[in-house]
Amino acid sequence: MMDKRDNRPLDKSLKEYARGIAGGLLFSFPLLYTMEVWWTGFMVTPLQLIAMIVATYILLLGYNHFAGLRADASWRTVFIDSVEEMGIGILIAFFVLLLLNRIEWHSMALDEIVGKTIVEGMIVSIGVSIGTAQLGGGNDDDEEKERDKVNEEFWKNAGWWQRKLGLVVLALCGSILVGGNVAPTEEVVLMAFEATPFQILLMAVFSLVLSALIVFFSDFKGATTQGGPNSLAVNVITDTCLSYLTALGASAVCLYFFGRFGGVNFYVAFSQCIVLGVLSSLGASAGRLLIK
Repeated sequence: MMDKRDNRPLDKSLKEYARGIAGGLLFSFPLLYTMEVWWTGFMVTPLQLIAMIVATYILLLGYNHFAGLRADASWRTVFIDSVEEMGIGILIAFFVLLLLNRIEWHSMALDEIVGKTIVEGMIVSIGVSIGTAQLGGGNDDDEEKERDKVNEEFWKNAGWWQRKLGLVVLALCGSILVGGNVAPTEEVVLMAFEATPFQILLMAVFSLVLSALIVFFSDFKGATTQGGPNSLAVNVITDTCLSYLTALGASAVCLYFFGRFGGVNFYVAFSQCIVLGVLSSLGASAGRLLIK
């Protein structure tokens, strides 16, 4: 059966692309201005680039399946939209780097240009995906309202494991989008070196409290009308732990990719994850809010 998106008017398609471009720029401009990311693009190996492309595409598939599209969208649509968003992200990254004079045809090898563009473009593509789904629309767009209604009904009837898988996927996207903008910088390493164990503990506690508050207020209405206080308490504890563990995992992956674990002991590496986890947990919690 043909998906409704195959027959959408041109103006709606252009509006969707515009939202995607706006989201890509809005969520990833700091990364496009970060010197450490430019250097990563220069030093990254082809195998790392391939791994990054595959991992990003899987994330886009997960985001589009759980939140970016209608819950009843076909996998064909999910696959195609994910490819489009990745392509738009790469184009945005290339043109912005060119505009900022970070791509110089006469002095850079092709592999350096490709490395910079792909490393930047993968993060931008996640912003494109979120921007396409979340920016604008809504109140005056029947298609957007229908999508929100279908998604709300889907999550209301979804099984426990399905909801938790959706939470992890969206938390991972949010963590990488927010934490990935800071992971390449020297400041994370500096704070990890200078922080005392007690300060690291306070950062972890603050991240957990922040996640718990967001989960509580996003779950409060549904839990009090359906499952009561006990259901709310279980949801808050479970979702907070899942969100924070996802944020720490995303932080570790980003820091490792940008070479922040090289030459440091386990304590400093762990401290970096906690430091970056303050931001990543905020991104993970924002991802949690996309589940209606």
